[in-house]
Amino acid sequence: MVTAIYPGSFDPVTNGHLDIAARAARLFDQVIVAVYARPAKNILFPVAKRVALIHEAVEGWPNVCADSYESLTVEYARAVGARVIIRGLRVLTDFEYELQMAHINYRLDPEVEVVCLMAAQHYSFLSSTIIKEVAALGGDVSNLVPPHVERALHETLRPASQH
Repeated sequence: MVTAIYPGSFDPVTNGHLDIAARAARLFDQVIVAVYARPAKNILFPVAKRVALIHEAVEGWPNVCADSYESLTVEYARAVGARVIIRGLRVLTDFEYELQMAHINYRLDPEVEVVCLMAAQHYSFLSSTIIKEVAALGGDVSNLVPPHVERALHETLRPASQH
């Protein structure tokens, strides 16, 4: 059985993230969408909320679950018995960053492979940062995130009086 982790901040999880997770689930026996608890960026949702949003999004997917971690990604992979790290690539700058990360992860643990999946063309522009900005300004994100994520964004970004 091959377990893969799909790490990221997922703040919030988008339809692009879910597309990568679904495609990875067809390739591997188990996929853990692993929420990194302490990314070096401004986070909207606390880690428990990010895990809960993913859990609800993948409910009914038999070989996909959500979890969080605070360690190095390769250490988390070892801890859960994963032999593969899944990464999604949208644009050239993603490739440059992911190549650097793959090299350092290989040095840290050559037994853990990195597998990159190309974003579906219709999600290649999509990022959590863009989603948060559009939602904060009242824009429609309904076709970019699951409905429960859209509700969470509106509840968090806009005071109740503006709903």
